[in-house]
Amino acid sequence: MSIPAGAYQADLPAVPPWLNKGDNAWQMTAATLVGLQSMPGLVILYASIVKKKWAVNSAFMALYAFAAVLICWVLVGYRIAFGDKLLPFWAKGAPALGQKYLTGRARMPETTHYYSDGTTIESPMHEPFYPMAAHVYFHFTFAAITMILLAGSVLARMNIKAWMAFVPLWLIFCYTVGAFSLWGGGFLYHWGVIDYSGGYVIHLSAGISGFTAAYWVGPRLKSDRERFPPNNVLLMLAGAGLLWMGWSGFNGGAPNAANVAAPLAVLNTNISAATSLLVWTTLDVFYFGKPSVIGAIQGMMTGLACVTPGAGVVQAWAAIVMGILAGSIPWYSMMILHKKSTFLQQVDDTLAVFHTHAVAGLLGGLLTGLLAEPSLCNIVLPVTNTKGAFYGGGGGILFLKQIVAALFIIGWNIVATTLILLAIRLVIPLRMSDEQLKIGDDAVHGEEAYALWGDGEKYDPERHGWQGPTSPPQTTTVLTFDL
Repeated sequence: MSIPAGAYQADLPAVPPWLNKGDNAWQMTAATLVGLQSMPGLVILYASIVKKKWAVNSAFMALYAFAAVLICWVLVGYRIAFGDKLLPFWAKGAPALGQKYLTGRARMPETTHYYSDGTTIESPMHEPFYPMAAHVYFHFTFAAITMILLAGSVLARMNIKAWMAFVPLWLIFCYTVGAFSLWGGGFLYHWGVIDYSGGYVIHLSAGISGFTAAYWVGPRLKSDRERFPPNNVLLMLAGAGLLWMGWSGFNGGAPNAANVAAPLAVLNTNISAATSLLVWTTLDVFYFGKPSVIGAIQGMMTGLACVTPGAGVVQAWAAIVMGILAGSIPWYSMMILHKKSTFLQQVDDTLAVFHTHAVAGLLGGLLTGLLAEPSLCNIVLPVTNTKGAFYGGGGGILFLKQIVAALFIIGWNIVATTLILLAIRLVIPLRMSDEQLKIGDDAVHGEEAYALWGDGEKYDPERHGWQGPTSPPQTTTVLTFDL
């Protein structure tokens, strides 16, 4: 097979010696799968799981976040999360836009890990066998989905302008801290904490920050809190399906290579999700007398979130254990504990992100501290001889580290999210006006999700009746058939 002229250049070879085509292809595929979880997965899920009058607004919050995070990520965010160290929990921000930078080999400069003597290298700097552009984009999709998961806590009442300001600020001052600390070579990374693919960086952060934001934004209207049925259950299932299948890229791409850890992580991910869904559904039937589609989706999510921090470092039987606990403990916190807690009921977490992501992500991180298998840990972790407590030999230390890391993520997200929202509140109201809350999408965006009934009629807040559109009607084409 002849090589086309110009396929290689002296200054920029198309296939440099360090490039592994399999790793590169898988990483781009995994990034695309994770991207599809948000666009269109969560856009569809959010648009359909809410009340009809909030379908457009909920979808738009996700759409805006996806776009805004990408631009902030390449301008400054990526290198705050994976660049040169500035603080033990933060790196130096800089653009990730230069050709030389993006086409060079991916590298995380602060990931060289030393033994306790400080001079002998225990694990070399992490340098995947693909270009930096693949790494930048892969981790953008992680940052974007975290932001969109957080949005689930404040749907149906957060001022869209406040949301537009909140997204870049939270990305820079919250998300990057967890990402650098646990993945980019920060203090938790070198301490040996395990967060294989984002149980803490993504799910615990999104759940805690979402709950905090829900507290400061305030609740939905009483009528919306009391009755908030999904407007399209079938589309809701389609969005959930994209989320589930996309998780193969989420956890399968975390090793940054098409190695033996990747397919194990994919299998464990699906095992945990299926087990959790079945356990949650069983509890619904036992406790409420009937299965719930929303409940099944919540069980799926908790199974996925729970296995994420340990997907590539636990055995398949452990994934079943994680799925059983993910389908029962968050179920209990949502269905039983929530109803008994005055504080939890006061905070209006629209899609129960605290339970499905914060509780599940924390649970998964702690279980990883118990179930992490030694030989699997040696494949993907910088600290050698890491093991879960169940494997003895000092494994209990890992469990304690997992607790401390969780406390750091929880504390940082509460404080930073609070400060960001209080700053925004000085110039933009965090919550929509009551008038907007009564009307919904038409008041906020001038658009409605469905025109199947009423053909574009709008709600008149003064007489609380229906009126025709104020703009000239569109031309309608009538088809006739001769029979």
